[in-house]
Amino acid sequence: MFAALLDTWSRGMLRLARSYVSTSDSAEEVVQDTWLAVIRGIDGFEGRSSVKTWVYRILVNTAKKRGARESRTVPWSSAFEGDGEPALDGAGPADDRSPLLPGWKDLPAAWSVPEGEILASEIRGRIAAALATLPARQRSVITLRDVEGCSSEEVCAILDISAANQRVLLHRARAAVRKRLEDYFEAMRR
Repeated sequence: MFAALLDTWSRGMLRLARSYVSTSDSAEEVVQDTWLAVIRGIDGFEGRSSVKTWVYRILVNTAKKRGARESRTVPWSSAFEGDGEPALDGAGPADDRSPLLPGWKDLPAAWSVPEGEILASEIRGRIAAALATLPARQRSVITLRDVEGCSSEEVCAILDISAANQRVLLHRARAAVRKRLEDYFEAMRR
């Protein structure tokens, strides 16, 4: 059960943590610290919210503390180039259902065209860059709603904000990302 939650939620938690801290390595540490806190505190879970909301609330609190601490210090890791490899690969154990492709659960739906992959990668990069320019609260709301698929109620509970504030933050974040993408596509047409 715990392994399934870990596999299912860790990537989304990593994306959300990244909106509070300065490096991917720090975000990975926040996710690890969150899971440790969940394990330690599971007996104290009262069921007043869903388990996901409770875990994400722990994540937000942990990430906020880590982000505040980072803003007062210069990380040692900034002196060196990282290898770019994440500590969490998100792959999980191999599934040997296919004798021809061990580790694959299913065959790809369609083989992609290189040009399409390059364009999709470039657009994903533009979206990530647009998200990175947003204020932290807007970035958190849009990440939870549009990337992680959380409901409005879950976002309000996780971030401890009102429904009206969540709507305003989401609207502003979407408008800012839309504007950046419109500018990008307009520049491509020229």
